[in-house]
Amino acid sequence: MLPNRVTIVDVGPRDGLQNEKQTVSTAHKVELVHRLQAAGLREIEVTSFVSPKWVPQMADNAKVMSGLRRQANVRYSVLVPNMKGLEAALPTEPDEVVVFGAASEAFSQRNINCGIAESIERFRPVVAAAHDSNLKVRGAISCSLGCPYQGAVSPDEVERVVMLMKGIGVDHCGVADTIGVGTPKRVQAAMERALKHYPLHEVSGHFHDTYGQALANIYACLAMGIHTFDASIAGLGGCPYAKGATGNVATEDVVFMLNGLDVETGVDLDTLVDAGAFISEALGRPPVSRAGKALLAKRVP
Repeated sequence: MLPNRVTIVDVGPRDGLQNEKQTVSTAHKVELVHRLQAAGLREIEVTSFVSPKWVPQMADNAKVMSGLRRQANVRYSVLVPNMKGLEAALPTEPDEVVVFGAASEAFSQRNINCGIAESIERFRPVVAAAHDSNLKVRGAISCSLGCPYQGAVSPDEVERVVMLMKGIGVDHCGVADTIGVGTPKRVQAAMERALKHYPLHEVSGHFHDTYGQALANIYACLAMGIHTFDASIAGLGGCPYAKGATGNVATEDVVFMLNGLDVETGVDLDTLVDAGAFISEALGRPPVSRAGKALLAKRVP
């Protein structure tokens, strides 16, 4: 039995665009969010409040947030790397903040120059302050299925980070396959560990499509009852710390599959395809989404 309804968190405006080498204008970023909400997406990861030294693409974070025409039924989330990031984010009134950790010690050291336990502990005051501001905190566990430096990552290693996140009060646990090496059986093993500590409605999957496994992995999660997934419009994104890692699974492809399964998403696929075409044109390339490309081709007389 599959879930009747799935919630898609579109991370394209943040996770997708942050790895683009060319500068994307604030106006294009705002317009992308508007197009995503017009398509029916109700969870959108808009930007991140990180140092522009490390992620120049997100330097206009406050401008993007202030430019949004907000809808009451849409949750706008932002990623924060530390207390300074949260303090910068709070005046922009996000609905949710995202914190992160890695399931791989090697990735944690290469990414943020400290071990897993220390990296999660640094978020304790961030989580407390976010809760004081009545904000939900979503946690993302990167490299849950594999690491570009360490190689294989075990379910035990994933569960360790799940427990650390739970211990500092993180409300939602996202299991992320940052380099796209996960396959359905291994994904289910990792998800089982998250579900030992978080309820079904507070566990989600985030899959990259490097080896073409993302949709299969989502289906494997659906079979477990998991019904929240990250996806990225037009397949935008990658990982600057994972050589060769392609983008997140494309939102258009996920919606196409779910439509075929008679699983409700609330997302209009044609409007979504338009959003993917819009941002791809702004970037000067065709959409990565296979469903998006096929549906756009069908429109040509």
